[in-house]
Amino acid sequence: MNQALPPVNIEKKPPEGEMVDVMGGAARWEVKVHDHGLVALCDVMPRLVPAGKTADFAIVQAARVSYGQGTKQVSEDRGLIRYLARQRHTTPFEMVEFKFHHVMPIFVARQWIRHRTANVNEYSARYSVVPDRFYRPTPQNVRKQSTLNRQGGEEPIDPMTARQFLEYLDRAEAIYGEYEKLLEKGVSRELARIGLPLNIYTEWYWKCDLHNIFHFLSLRMDAHAQQEIRDYATAMFALIQPIVPIAAEAFADYQLGGVHLSRLEVEALRTGQPLASSNKREQAEWEQKKKSMGV
Repeated sequence: MNQALPPVNIEKKPPEGEMVDVMGGAARWEVKVHDHGLVALCDVMPRLVPAGKTADFAIVQAARVSYGQGTKQVSEDRGLIRYLARQRHTTPFEMVEFKFHHVMPIFVARQWIRHRTANVNEYSARYSVVPDRFYRPTPQNVRKQSTLNRQGGEEPIDPMTARQFLEYLDRAEAIYGEYEKLLEKGVSRELARIGLPLNIYTEWYWKCDLHNIFHFLSLRMDAHAQQEIRDYATAMFALIQPIVPIAAEAFADYQLGGVHLSRLEVEALRTGQPLASSNKREQAEWEQKKKSMGV
């Protein structure tokens, strides 16, 4: 026989002063991406913050290990958050979480899922029919292979080759009609899906803390990232900026717009001598960093 659990005395304290919704009472904020893509902010933790504050408040509260609103001014909060960002104190930034709804091509999702610090639940093509939505770049955005970056493209390819590429996508997308016919004949959804091309859209709910979101954005907003996933990262950053404006500013200053120097690079900068490395890639990266710093 199960014994009843003892009663728990929960002390319910009234909020200290007025609390406001960081999303202004909206159910979600949305940004359209490409032709069928979407980045939607569905929820934030904390959702309610003291009047006159933003969700940056939770970062400061955790850093000071205090309860309630405290007596610090917003200017002092800004100084603390920027200090935390400079000194790479990451735990306080984990006190803020965001939940997104993303709609993106499968090839973008497969890059995205490599960031293993989020909670993800994806649309299941075993349970449901995949919608007829495909990503198609514009002719101007059909890029040729980079000569320096083996995994990326660079400037636009010639118009004739771009047209041939888009015709290639036409043929790939025509497979969708075969997919529908096979479903009608009774082929299982889990098997019928395997012939669909990577530019068809999937979607998921994605929840992550701010520290790991900033890590994701630092990589996927970088100029070396593929343009398509960079567009999604840029939309995400635009949505979180109003929620954590101080943290977002610090991220832009110290990570996104900053330059990390190796020991060899610091020594070359200090002495004015060439980089003490014979590695061609290191040399090229050093030249790129000097160019970005105007050195």
